[in-house]
Parts: sequence; C-alpha cells; structure tokens
Amino acid sequence: MNRREFLVAGAIAGLAASTRLASAAVRFDMYTDSDANISDFWSNVIKPAFEASNADVDLNVVIARTGGGTTTVVERALAALASKTDPQLDFIEEFDPLSVKGAVEAGLWTDLSKAGLQNYGKLNKDAIQTVWSLPYRGSQVLLAYDTTKLPKDKVPKTFADLVAWIKANPGEFIYNRPDKGGSGGNFVRRAIHEANGRDPGVFKIDNYKKGESDELLAKGFAILNDIAPSLYDKGSYTAGNSASLQLLAQGAVTMIPLWSDMALQAIAKGVLPETTGLVQLSDLALCGGFSAAVVPVNAANHAVAVKLADFLLSADIQTKIITDLGGFPAVNWSELPADLQAKYADVIPASIPTFPGGDWDAAINDGWYRTVAPSLSRS
Repeated sequence: MNRREFLVAGAIAGLAASTRLASAAVRFDMYTDSDANISDFWSNVIKPAFEASNADVDLNVVIARTGGGTTTVVERALAALASKTDPQLDFIEEFDPLSVKGAVEAGLWTDLSKAGLQNYGKLNKDAIQTVWSLPYRGSQVLLAYDTTKLPKDKVPKTFADLVAWIKANPGEFIYNRPDKGGSGGNFVRRAIHEANGRDPGVFKIDNYKKGESDELLAKGFAILNDIAPSLYDKGSYTAGNSASLQLLAQGAVTMIPLWSDMALQAIAKGVLPETTGLVQLSDLALCGGFSAAVVPVNAANHAVAVKLADFLLSADIQTKIITDLGGFPAVNWSELPADLQAKYADVIPASIPTFPGGDWDAAINDGWYRTVAPSLSRS
C-alpha cells in the first residue's frame, strides 16, 4: 500500500470510528405530561444545555399527555422492576412518587437526598416533600395589580390590609372559583389560614375529619362572605386563572390573585402591561407548590439521571426557570444572582405555605359553593 492509499484508508477508518462514536451517544428518556410551555422549556433550554456539557448524552424529551400519561409509564417501570427488565424510563420531570400504589413499597424510587447531588443542599427546605422527589421549579400565587391605579407604596402587604382594601375599593378585586383554578383556590385557602391563626400546620393530608374540620373551613368562608359584596360586579367570580388575568389586562379590575409563572409570562409577552405590579403578602404568603422530578432505581442510565437532577439545581438552570419560564426557583433565592434577587424582591416569599389535597379539596370546594356562592351552579 502506497502512502496515498494508506492515508485514504486511514481517513475512512477514522470516519467510521467517529461515526460509531457519534452513534454511541446514550439515549436518555425523560418523560413529561406537563403543558406545552414546560415541554418546550425542556426541549429548547434544558436539553441543549445538558447535552453541551455531556456530549455523550442524547436527551430524548418524551411527551406523554395521552393514554394515562406518565402514570402509565411508571406502572410499566414498576412491572419492569419486578421482572428485572428495562423500564424504558430514565427520568420524569414532574411526578408524585406516592401516586402509584406500591411503587414506594417496592423501592422503585431513588432516594435523591442520598444520591450524591452536589446542589441538594441549596434546595429551599420548604420545597422538599419526600426524599424520592426532587423539587426543581415552583409557582406561587401572588397579588397582581395595576400600578397606574394603585401606587406601590399603597399596596396591601397583609391579609387584613387586603380585606380592608377590597372593602374600600368595591368592584376592583376578583378571584376565580376555587375548583376552576389554583389562583382563586389558593386565595380561598389563604382566607382559611387567616381564620385559623395563620398556621398551615393545622391542615395535614391525613387529618381531615368531617364536621370538626368543616368548622375550621367555615371560619375562612365567613371572611369570604364578608368581602363578597365588594368584589367585581358586586360578587362575581371568574371561571379560571386566565379569565381573572384578562379582567386585569382589560383594566376592569385593579387587583387579582395570580400564579407567579402566569404573571411573569404575561408581562414578558405583553399580555399584561409593564405597569403591572406583583407583590406577596408578608404576614403569610399565599399557597404555592413545586414540581418535582423522580428517578427510578432501575433506570438503564441511572448515573446520567442523577447527573441531570443535579444539573437542574444549578444556578444557570434555576435562573432560566425564572427568566425564561416565569417560574420560581427550587433553590434558595440567596443562591441566585444579586440583580435577580433585587428585581423580584417584592415577590420573594418569606415562607411557602402549602395546603393538603385529598378530602380537604372536596370539603373546600363543596363548602365554598354551599356557603359563599350558593347561587352558582358547579357545572
């Protein structure tokens, strides 16, 4: 073989080798059944950023919004754990590890507090619900208001001040029915917290008792009945989060409760004007929640899954959750850039109260319709 033939052969061999290396990238299956804005964030922000620092990984964003969604995927992974086969699942970006019966008992989920994540200690402790789920993005109900009508220094900062403002400004506040969206639902829950010593600890997932617990809820409903005549249109309630947002955007009302991500996205896209102000109550914040990722112990690419979990808590991704997604960080705000902290100073909560679901949800919705808005049909 002459030198030319040798070089050509070498080039061909090198090309073949590089092709094999390129095709050897680990296909990593991440599932989501969240809304399009979340799957787009994963596809357009997280995927390229993670792949840039992990060249051997092909992060495959699998959208599972039909056929049972991610619950079906988890049931498959649980069966695969028993049969010791490939679950075809590496990561789910939002899932309650307790929601599939038998999964925790079978040991399906990775204990992420012991998985060696370098950024785990940066998490807001209020965001951690179980050791099997990793909170990585949050949203909290805020008060959104029109600063052209209500100056920043006049905005109510406590629930008592908010009630006083609503009564002094009839027709300028509205919230949605509690079963039609979380912004109104969590405003109702904030009234219940107010009427019960501002102590979220009173309400636990397993302590609802019909009759006794309904008396606690009734105290909150009394506050809501008191302000009802002062609401928009003398006691109207919107049919959802977006409907409340539209009334604020149209100038029909001055203030509404609104999810933080909806508010930030609406301002960024011009749906709400830049003159829209956002504030969180200082005595006890309105309820919020966090979306948490899970990693099955039998994931074929378990080491990559752990690496991705840690990556989600990095300052870069947590910052983009605020700036690109309009969400709240799962890490402590002190871990983020100072200019970002200053920009959102009015909405950074001193606490992140939550309210349990289950029997409490049904009791709140039923009680609200029965005692606060008896003239409304739930349909």
